[in-house]
Amino acid sequence: MPGGSPRAEPERNAKADDDAATVDLSRAVEEVAAPAVGAGSGRRVSTAALMIAALLALLGFTLVVQLRTTSTDPTVAATRQEDLVRILYDLDAREVRLRQDIAALEESQRQLRSGEQGRRVALEEASRRADELGILAGTLPARGPGLSVRFVAGGGEPISASRVLDAVQELRGAGAEAMQISGGGGVAVRVVASTYFLNGDNGALVVDGRRLTGPFTITVIGDPATMRTALNIPGGVVASVAGDGGNVIVEDREVAEVSALHAPISLEHARPVS
Repeated sequence: MPGGSPRAEPERNAKADDDAATVDLSRAVEEVAAPAVGAGSGRRVSTAALMIAALLALLGFTLVVQLRTTSTDPTVAATRQEDLVRILYDLDAREVRLRQDIAALEESQRQLRSGEQGRRVALEEASRRADELGILAGTLPARGPGLSVRFVAGGGEPISASRVLDAVQELRGAGAEAMQISGGGGVAVRVVASTYFLNGDNGALVVDGRRLTGPFTITVIGDPATMRTALNIPGGVVASVAGDGGNVIVEDREVAEVSALHAPISLEHARPVS
């Protein structure tokens, strides 16, 4: 109608639809009950037919209520949309927080690995340096390529302590890293920076207070070619011993074993500078 309310027309349409649905359900009930009444026997409608009719009526009523609620509540659609928007917003915010947590954990893991790797490298370097110092100080055994230098006296002239000291100095100058000297009785003494050599009785040597008898053998670790060249220079130890009537036998060793150890001394006055 021209002067009526804008909502009057949809409400009448909804009511007409509800009435039509009710009429259809009533008709369906009558059709279900009709065979039982028209049987001519005058019997009452069976229990099964009544139950079916009741279920159909309940279903129809439920559908009518559903349709009416949906058509007359304009806020349902809007409310659901807002809920969805809020849920999506919460999920996005949670995803952002989780990504931030993951990034923080990955950074912590990287720092831990970096710190652990740094500590491991430092420990390996410290251990390597300690081994090197131990070999140089004579407190650790060593093995590697090197030479065997054997002194043999001849012509009644014994091998003097000065000749052995010359050999040690020439080997050190050629890059010797570790060495020991042994005598005929199997006694070996580690040669370090503080080692001294003295002439003993009957051709013996006194090395760091220990008496060694000939022949004397120096076992040294280093570059074999360089050390051999140093020993054989003109006027060097090989030539000097030969001039005394003796002989120096130099042999390469793929693996030279320096097993004698030097007892470390206790420092009384020297302190490291920090």
